[in-house]
Amino acid sequence: MTLSIDTPQVSAARERLARCQRFAARAGHFLWRMACNPLTAIGGGIVLLLCLVALFAPWFAPYHPLVQDLDNALSPPGAQHWFGTDEFGRDIFSRLVWGARITLYIVLLVSVTVGPIGLLLGVTAGYFGGKVDAALMRITDIFISFPSLVLALAFVAALGPGLEHVVIAIALTAWPPIARLARAETLSLRQADFISAVRLQGASPLRVLWRHIVPLCLPSVIIRITMNMAGIILTAAGLGFLGLGSQPPAPEWGAMIASGRTYMLECWWVVTVPGMAILINSLAFNFLGDGLRDLLDPRSE
Repeated sequence: MTLSIDTPQVSAARERLARCQRFAARAGHFLWRMACNPLTAIGGGIVLLLCLVALFAPWFAPYHPLVQDLDNALSPPGAQHWFGTDEFGRDIFSRLVWGARITLYIVLLVSVTVGPIGLLLGVTAGYFGGKVDAALMRITDIFISFPSLVLALAFVAALGPGLEHVVIAIALTAWPPIARLARAETLSLRQADFISAVRLQGASPLRVLWRHIVPLCLPSVIIRITMNMAGIILTAAGLGFLGLGSQPPAPEWGAMIASGRTYMLECWWVVTVPGMAILINSLAFNFLGDGLRDLLDPRSE
């Protein structure tokens, strides 16, 4: 007969294993539900492909994105250059692959910046109300009153061209909608019975916000950020097209369109290929955001 002795270490290990199994089961069920929605599956697949291309760009790109070959300038798409070459003979496919890193860098850095800022300001304004709410929402209204691209242009003009300045400018224009959404969610939760019960137990406002309100606001904020990623891509491409984003010879998609617009009537591939990349990835993030809204928002069921 074998005796099993449950020490505290063994019990803790079993609890961790059980938590991991529950998390894996929930993640698998979540991915299965995403796969059942065709548009969500397509959007998620394209976003995953974008991440893989950006991560393994040196292996995907057959040529160096900055090396010029003037003898093959403006070559049409073919076996040697799948998407043709630009006016300097650089392979457009390779520049497109390396440009995915720049696009994903902007999208991820802006998203991880505006998410916490918008969530923090929104839940603070919604929970405390009064003068705090009025002050924070008036600042938010000032930012929302300007078109995001115009405001981003103003910030980049003040800061100067550059990739880091583009990230700062887009982040400064992307947080207000998230703050408004988090405030609306907090207002609906502030008078809930379970929040009142937590207050009666002596919980501080910081604990109520961090442990109870913020987790409930996160799904809506994540959905909003995901759907904002398409706008971030378009704004970054617009700034790059105007010469205010990543500077030449960096393979940024908007800058590629700007440099090729002179030859677009004779050599359509110079502007069509990066334009299609912007279009497809923007649609992919929109499809993914719609799918996450259907999965994470219980009111959509």
